[in-house]
This record gives sequence, structure tokens and C-alpha cells, in this order.
Amino acid sequence: MASTQLIFPNALPTIPSPLSSPPPHYPFTSQLGPLPHSKRPNLLTHAKKKNPWLDPFDDGAAPEMEYGSLFTDGKQAEDPRPPDDPENPYGFLKFPQGYNVELTMLASKVRGDVRRCCCIVSGGVYENLLFFPTIQLIKDRYPGVQVDILTSPRGKQTYEINKNVRWANVYDPDDYFPEPAEYIDMIGVLKNRYYDLMVSTKLAGLGHAAFMFMSSARDKVSYVWPDVNAVGAGLLLTETFIPPSSNLSEGGYNMYHEMLEWLGRPARNIPREPVPPLKVSISKKLREYVEGKYKKAGLEKGKYVVIHGIESDSKASMQSRGDSDSLLPIQVCAEITKEMRDVKPLFVIPHEKEREEVEETVGGEASIIFITTPGQLAALINDSAGVISTNTAALQIANALEKQSIALFSSEGKGRLFVPNAEDKRCVIIPSKNGKLAEIDVETVKNATKVFERSTVFA
Repeated sequence: MASTQLIFPNALPTIPSPLSSPPPHYPFTSQLGPLPHSKRPNLLTHAKKKNPWLDPFDDGAAPEMEYGSLFTDGKQAEDPRPPDDPENPYGFLKFPQGYNVELTMLASKVRGDVRRCCCIVSGGVYENLLFFPTIQLIKDRYPGVQVDILTSPRGKQTYEINKNVRWANVYDPDDYFPEPAEYIDMIGVLKNRYYDLMVSTKLAGLGHAAFMFMSSARDKVSYVWPDVNAVGAGLLLTETFIPPSSNLSEGGYNMYHEMLEWLGRPARNIPREPVPPLKVSISKKLREYVEGKYKKAGLEKGKYVVIHGIESDSKASMQSRGDSDSLLPIQVCAEITKEMRDVKPLFVIPHEKEREEVEETVGGEASIIFITTPGQLAALINDSAGVISTNTAALQIANALEKQSIALFSSEGKGRLFVPNAEDKRCVIIPSKNGKLAEIDVETVKNATKVFERSTVFA
């Protein structure tokens, strides 16, 4: 039996001959054409053909790459890639179930770009309101970043007047014994959002640090306890800040200055990012709703002064955790507003049960409005002639809207702490002389209310 021999002449790789390259003493052969005495003029064309068998990964010469501008220098650019699914906020729905997709590019990892940021804010309305400059700093430092908020139910209402926040989720970080199902569900929500940066204003121990660690965020930044309760937290966090006391709100207006200093730090040929002022934004729908409320109370735009900080046990008082003595009895408020003529005082109550007491003290013709959300309060202050308030969120909103305000504090130190540069903010600070807000000098406050008369004349 004759042996069968299979021959595949085309299957073997064609290895170019050494004669295919031009001789060394003809440096310009490829430009001048084939040699005049060459018998194989097609060798030059075969010389430039790639051989995939020798190096299958050789795609030719790599283009020049500027690693400096791509990896190290300057701010991040906004993400130019459109989402795969425009209706999906995450931008992807094409991956099979069970696959963990790597979303961050190498350049983004090296540069430290932040595309998604989560902020866990401890406290109520006042603390969340003072966090607005931090959110704006993050937006300025990382262009195109998406900011989400995790805070208490009262704190979530504050972001109705913040245009820089994508989502605000309710999860009270100050709850030391959360429900296990809620705790696990929130960890799953945070993991599925692929955050690049997570910042927290809650003083973290090992428990809160573990919560942030399990969220799988790339960088985890938080305040920690200034005592032994912070043991173990630093092992699970990327960066930590130690406040001067266990109550962060005692820092006043600049209560987050340690975090702001780190977020705005100079890096990659970028100078230090300045801390922006506190600003709020009010929607048209909210303005129209509040306008209907104060017109129903018989008031006109720009012809009333908001009185805020009436003593109450309601959670809607919007006072700061760093100033426990920041609510004024209604009897003192009635004495202050008794001689106001050009503008009409509007008493804002945090609960309907306070209405009857206000009517009995001030009179049946008193203008009273029931408002509990910071968004409605901001719209009310925006249409007013000014604000007379204790140390509540109404004072900070008035300063953000550049409205004339009179701030009543229990001490002069508290006034300087919570309202720095009061003259530039059109704010008159009146402290109590004996350290008790209820015993503030009423005559001094009455003389200060004349600024609203001048403001209505030049309006």
C-alpha cells in the first residue's frame, strides 16, 4: 500500500529572505524605487508585509503618547461617552447577569478621577445645609461628577434646594441600632452604584468604617472620633479627619473645614480649590406654591419680615446641634415686633399646635404660616423684605439669598462662629449679654429692625 503524503504548500509561513531588505549602502532605495540591476523587483513589497506567525501581537509602531497630560496633569474632563442605555442612570444594561464589570479605566484610576461620589451627612436640616459648599467644591474639583447623598429623613428635605445632587437616599447614619434588613439593603445599593469617592461627616468608629468599607467604594474618607472610639476605623478608611470635639456642629459655619481642606488640596498642577459660598436654588414650582400660601395669609411680596426660631419641641425647628439655646419664647418675639409699621411680621411656626399660642400672645390679626420644609422656607424668605431669626436654618438661608437679616444669639462668640463676616452678608448680630437667649435686650432688637424700613424705601 502506497503511503499517502499530504502536502499543504500554503499552510507554511512565508519567511522573508534576508535579501528582501535593501543593502546598507543604498539608504534611499525605498524612496527611489527598485535597484536598476535587480532581478526581483517585487522583493521590496514583500519586505513590509507583517508575519502574524512570528509576532501575533505586533500591530506596528505605537503612536506617541503624552502620559503627562493623560495621567497626571490638570483636572479631569467630563465623561464624553454616552450611556449605552439613555434611560438607565447607570449607563449600562448589556452585561449578562452574574458578571462584575470593571467600569474604571486605568487612566482614571491613576489620576484619581471621581465620576460618582457619595456623601453620608450626619445631622438634620442645619448640618445638611452647611454641607452645600462641600458639594459645590466637589463639583468644581471634579468636573462632570455625579453626587449622591445619604442622610436622615429630615436632612433629605434640604436637597430640594440644591441643584448639584443627583439622588438623596434616606438612611439615618446616627442610628446606632439600624434594622438588619435595612442595613444590608443599603450596602447592596451602594455597591451597585460603583462609587469612586465616599465621604462621611459621621464620626466613625469600627462599625461605621466597616459600613463604608463594604460599600466597595475606591476612596473612603470620613471623620473619626477624637477618642478611643476611633480604634480600628483608620484601617478600613483611605483618609480620616479628627475634629476638635465629639460634636462636629460646635464648629459653627466652618464645621467641615478639615474635609474641605483635603478635598480642595492642590495636586497635578492644579492650585488649591477655593471654598465656594453657601448658595441655594429654588424651583419655579416651589415659588408658586409658597406664594399662594403667604397671599392666602394676606401678605404681599416684599412687604413682610419672616420671624423664625419660635420656641417649640417640634423637630422642624431647624436648629443647630451645636447651639442648644437657639429658640426664643413667643412672648419675646411679640415684644420685638410690636412697633413694626412699614413691614408686617410673619410668624413661621414649626407645628400647628403653636398657632393658638401665637394668636393669643400676638393678637388675632397676626400673620401666621405653617412651614416645616427648608425648601418652602427658602421660597418664603426669597420673597420677603428680610428675616429676624435665632440660630436656625432660616438665618443661613437668608445669608445665602443675600437678604437683610437680624440674628439673635445667646452669646457673641456663638454669633461670630456661626455667621463669620456678618457685615458682608447684610446680617446684624445681636447677642445676649448674660448668655441666655430668652433674656436678650428687646430694645436693642427694636432699634435694629429699622433696617427693614430703609430697605422697603429703596426697594
